Amino acid sequence: MAVTAQEGTYLKPMELFETKDLVTVCAPMVRYSKLAFRSLVRKYGCDLCFTPMIISDCFIQSIRARHSDFTTSQDDRPLIVQFAASKGEDWAKAAQIVAPYCDGVDLNCGCPQRWAMAEGYGACLLHHPHLLADMVAQVRRSLPTHFTVSVKIRIFQDVRKTVELARQVEAAGASFLSVHGRTQDQRGSGPVSLATISQIKDALSIPVVANGDIRSLEDATRVKDCTGVDGVMSAQGLLENPAMFAGHPTTPLECVRDWVSTSLSLGIPFPTFHHHLIYMMDKSQSRADRRYFNGLGSTSGVLSYLSEKYMLEF
Repeated sequence: MAVTAQEGTYLKPMELFETKDLVTVCAPMVRYSKLAFRSLVRKYGCDLCFTPMIISDCFIQSIRARHSDFTTSQDDRPLIVQFAASKGEDWAKAAQIVAPYCDGVDLNCGCPQRWAMAEGYGACLLHHPHLLADMVAQVRRSLPTHFTVSVKIRIFQDVRKTVELARQVEAAGASFLSVHGRTQDQRGSGPVSLATISQIKDALSIPVVANGDIRSLEDATRVKDCTGVDGVMSAQGLLENPAMFAGHPTTPLECVRDWVSTSLSLGIPFPTFHHHLIYMMDKSQSRADRRYFNGLGSTSGVLSYLSEKYMLEF
C-alpha cells in the first residue's frame, strides 16, 4: 500500500505551524490530489498535502480499496489522509491502518454533495456537532499524540454558530482546523467570508487554515493579513498553477516538464495526465490552441505537441 518515510527528514504538520509564518497546503481533491500531483506541488513551495477524500468504511473493509485509494512514497511527506466517515469507530480503524504511512488524518465536514449528505458524511456532520466532537475525541484517543487529527469544515450563515462548532472541535482534541469560508449552499461559488474565518482564528488556540479562492501567492498573503490564519489551502488555484506557492503568476514551462516527467515515471493513466495539463496550460493558450490540445487523445500526441509548440524535450 505504501512505504514509510525516514523520521527526522522533514517537518511534521505541527512543526510546520510552529516554525513557519504561513503554511501552504494542497487541498483534498477528488481524482486530482493524488501522489503524482502532490509530488509536483511539493517541488514548488507547497508545505503540506492532503490526499483525496477516502470513504472510511469501504477502506477498512476492502484491501482492494486500500490499494486503489491510498498510494504514497517515501518522499510524500508531510501527508494528511482525509476520510469521510459517519461513525467514530470507522474513522479510527481507517486512521490506524494509514498511521504508519502518513502524519495525520482529517475528517471531511464540508462536502455538500447529496450522496455524501445522504450517507451522513461531509457537511451533514456540521449539523450534528456533538457527534462530530465525539468522533474527533475517539480518533484522538486511538492514535499517538504526535499524530495529527484535524477537521475541515464549512461555515454557517450564523457566525456565532460557526465559532461555537469550531470551539467544540478544538475541545474534543483536534490538532488544527481547516475552514472553507463558504456555506454548504454556496458550494464552490460566491464570496468567501474572511470575517468569519478571522473570528474563528481569534476564538481558537489551535492552528487555523483558510480555504477558498486562493489562486496566487498574493491571495495567500492577503488572506493571512486579513484573518491572521496559520495556513492557507488551495484547490483550484493549484490545479491551474501548481507553482503558485513559489510565486509564479502562471504555470511555468519547467513545471509542465516536471509534470510530464513525473507522470511518465509513475505510469499515470492518460486521462489524468492530460486533464492536469489542460488545467495548467489553460491561461497560456489561445482559444484555438486550447481546442486542439484538449482534443488530443494519446500521451504520444501530447508529447509531440509540447515538443513542437514549446520546444520541450522529454
